[in-house]
Amino acid sequence: MMRAGGILKLAALVSAFLLAVFLAFQLLEINFDFSFVKSRGSDTFTRPTRYKCGLSKPCPADHFSFKMTSGAASIVGPKICLDDRILISGVKNNVGRGLNIALINGKTGQLIQTESFDMWSGEVAPLIQFLKAIEDGTVVMMATFDDSSTKLNPEARKLISSLGSSYINELAFRDNWVFVGGKGIKTKSPFEQHIKNNAKTNKYDGWPEVLEMEGCIPLKRD
Repeated sequence: MMRAGGILKLAALVSAFLLAVFLAFQLLEINFDFSFVKSRGSDTFTRPTRYKCGLSKPCPADHFSFKMTSGAASIVGPKICLDDRILISGVKNNVGRGLNIALINGKTGQLIQTESFDMWSGEVAPLIQFLKAIEDGTVVMMATFDDSSTKLNPEARKLISSLGSSYINELAFRDNWVFVGGKGIKTKSPFEQHIKNNAKTNKYDGWPEVLEMEGCIPLKRD
């Protein structure tokens, strides 16, 4: 007869397996769209109009479309899409534990650079150097994966705050956070979401649920 300890271990393994399978669908970037519109007077179905990055509605002509998700637990990395171009994702193999950042030319929408900074076992100095080198007019997109706050210090948080973040000073161990700001921004950004790591409300064992955010970024004008 199986002992109680063995049963608990088996249950934990099954739970971990199911979580991994669920999150793997996001890793493979499989998007199942079951929203169909039935054509009038027929039994055929047509898909609704698809907008850039899968947004629910189109952006104005003088805006960039974006959609992004935070990482899922420690299994699936974040994903950032801008004007139907995937900038950061697990499939592109350019994500890392900590803060994942994409820099965009605010006038043209062209990708300048992507980087990830390990804020659990890495050092904060490279992140600070990176943030200080960002040029005015650059759109900055950030998403967390696993833990992104342990090595953050006041200087790094202040630099991110200057990009328009309202929640960077609240970011703590294993919190999820997505943010779009800009170098030289005069106000706080409207594009930011933050969810706390809380054992009572976490969707996954030890991690909060995935954050998803979409919107339209205005082009920078001289």
